[in-house]
Amino acid sequence: MARRTADGSPTMATVAAEAGVSRATVSRAFSQPHRLRPETVERIREIAGRLGYAVNPAAKALSTGRSGTLALMVPDVANPFFPPMIKAVERRADQAGYAVFLGHTDESPAREDLLLNRFAQQVDGFVIASSRLTEAAIRAHAERSPAVLVNRDVAGIPRVLIDTTRGVTQAVEHLAALGHRRIAYLPGPSRSWSNSERRRTVKRAGVRAGLSVTMLPGRRSSYESGRQAVPAILATGVTAVIAFDDLLAHGVLTGLAERGVVVPLDFSVVGCDDVLAAQTHPSLTTVSSRAAEAGAAAVELLANRLGDGGTAADDRLLLDTSLVVRASTAAAPVC
Repeated sequence: MARRTADGSPTMATVAAEAGVSRATVSRAFSQPHRLRPETVERIREIAGRLGYAVNPAAKALSTGRSGTLALMVPDVANPFFPPMIKAVERRADQAGYAVFLGHTDESPAREDLLLNRFAQQVDGFVIASSRLTEAAIRAHAERSPAVLVNRDVAGIPRVLIDTTRGVTQAVEHLAALGHRRIAYLPGPSRSWSNSERRRTVKRAGVRAGLSVTMLPGRRSSYESGRQAVPAILATGVTAVIAFDDLLAHGVLTGLAERGVVVPLDFSVVGCDDVLAAQTHPSLTTVSSRAAEAGAAAVELLANRLGDGGTAADDRLLLDTSLVVRASTAAAPVC
């Protein structure tokens, strides 16, 4: 059998012969690498690259009924929480033999629904991060296409959850230990599962610590939203705020500085997700992030499901967090 095409390009048989394996093994190295030993996959791909062999997407789709592509849906590509996740998803998908389409929903459930429908005929499965859809809508999409959720807890659908309960509880306890007795929580998007979990945790931990906790109105996560929230925060008379994420917290730091409020001497600020800590002044006390790990784990679950590798419909992976104390928190001011 010819091991090169009419134009001299190497075929799968060329790679198989060079690697001393079957054509089926070469095929799996690109389509289902999780079914082979990592060193086998690496050797086959190295040989393929040296010979100039590339998988023909059209031929692969015809033979397998699959496109070799996945889609990642995120609500806001401008939020610094998501780029590490996007990079991790692309890296892990590439290792599994998939390309990735990126869908940006702009915090809109309607746009998320539209993009999921548009991509459904083009991809083999979805990683849906921080979905803003209703649970019923998520279930409907998951019935049509294989999907793994990130930071959305829907029973019966594989999901990876960054559990900020421990980290946020530590944040409340940290502020209580510093003598703060009145704190506030600055929420993020109202449709965010993570926001609901953090809000609930702040309330619960605040009660246990004997603190007065004020819940402020929810906001879209952005620097400007945090900055604009400062008058409302100060009007409550609290001495510390826990923000939904670092982006809001960064805006709060700026808004406080504009009003002559010195952090942390006059006021303490805590963020969440640890994506801006080294870029703020003062450096931000925040809850650790597992965004990259969550993205990689979600692709692993999805690839296993597509390759019949054992992912169960109700797989639920929890990634724990902890508080990272830096310079934006200090003892409560003496009144």
